[in-house]
Amino acid sequence: MTDAYKAGALLIASNVFMTTAWYGHLRVKQLPLWQVVVGSWLIAFFEYCLMVPANRIGHRSLSAYQLKIMQEAITLVVFVGFAVLVLREPVQPKYLVSFALIFAAVVVAFR
Repeated sequence: MTDAYKAGALLIASNVFMTTAWYGHLRVKQLPLWQVVVGSWLIAFFEYCLMVPANRIGHRSLSAYQLKIMQEAITLVVFVGFAVLVLREPVQPKYLVSFALIFAAVVVAFR
């Protein structure tokens, strides 16, 4: 497995934690805000434990710009899955067009 693929796998895993930390609390509105913040920070710790190695490994073969663009694209894919499955929010056509434009940027960055 190349460094770019290792970085991608770590970025996917880290984004699952990040999305859960940032948006998971929207399903548990009865919790006080301070508990949500503390819980989100605890979840985000694991995101950092994966994100930092992903960037370190990925930077062996990719530029920092490419890593960031890859991370943003992965974030969108993970978020869409999370929004549909956990938050039960449908994907609207305007969001699909927006995501397609972002993915076009990924293609440009990696060419």
